[in-house]
Amino acid sequence: TTETRWYISSLDQNAEQALNAVRSHWQVESMHWMLDMTFREDESRIRKKQGPLVFNVMRKIAMALFKQDTTKSASMARKKKMAGLDDDYRSTLLESGIKMR
Repeated sequence: TTETRWYISSLDQNAEQALNAVRSHWQVESMHWMLDMTFREDESRIRKKQGPLVFNVMRKIAMALFKQDTTKSASMARKKKMAGLDDDYRSTLLESGIKMR
């Protein structure tokens, strides 16, 4: 099936530029949805000082580690649970993050 979507914009863009803008927007929306569903970010009660920023960065690091992990075939929520329970798996994730540099 094919779906047609129409967008209104005041920007002077060609079709490819508009496509890239829309895709970029939905990538950001997808990331926020994943942060909320996996890490319950919207329910966070951390409000003081730098706490919200620090935890946001930590959630995004964890999400990146889960995404790049190929040792387990599981959802991000399942990988989060495994990392909380399995010291070896958590170590593997953290070591892979160090090697990303």
